[in-house]
Amino acid sequence: MQSKWQSFLEAKLNTLSGFFISWALMHWVIPLIWLTPVSAGQSFSITMLFTVVSVLRNYVIRRVFNGFVKK
Repeated sequence: MQSKWQSFLEAKLNTLSGFFISWALMHWVIPLIWLTPVSAGQSFSITMLFTVVSVLRNYVIRRVFNGFVKK
């Protein structure tokens, strides 16, 4: 079973791999939706917000499932 730190690290590394893909895609997807150019800084900010939420979500889900295994 994973420790809490290992769960957090796994969630963080899993999300980090998607971070760079999301950041690159954000630069092209948002203008398609809003028809407005987006700067690299704006793309980065939006991607960071989603990344933090994703890490927390992965951590909580992992801890819940580890709780099921304990019982």
